Amino acid sequence: MKRIALFTALTLTAATTAQADMQLSFKGWGNIPSCTTGRPNTVGNPAFTLKGIPTGTTQVQIRLKDLNVPGYNHGGGKVKMTADGTIPEGTFKYKSPCPPSGSHTYEWTATAKKGSKTLAKAKASKKYP
Repeated sequence: MKRIALFTALTLTAATTAQADMQLSFKGWGNIPSCTTGRPNTVGNPAFTLKGIPTGTTQVQIRLKDLNVPGYNHGGGKVKMTADGTIPEGTFKYKSPCPPSGSHTYEWTATAKKGSKTLAKAKASKKYP
């Protein structure tokens, strides 16, 4: 019984460490048209950098969420990871940030996957405009 508890604790610690180690960053929104009408454009993604990608990652899913209107689906993409952890601008299409009034905070979530198994997640957010 003690062995099972110890194994479970070690497994949970390893999973938490992997998720805490992966980091996502992006400098700006890329080359997208200005949008403040509430009617987003379909555009190419900004450039991303991922650090601490878990060993065995075969793809990364990237999704955008408007934290002020979390129910709106901005979409995202699935990409195979490069050794240097970069995702170039324009690799996939999504619905651009486009708040109808004022500024909203948008959050990208990167999910490292091996097949259907989630290995780690990382988030990065910025205001727009």
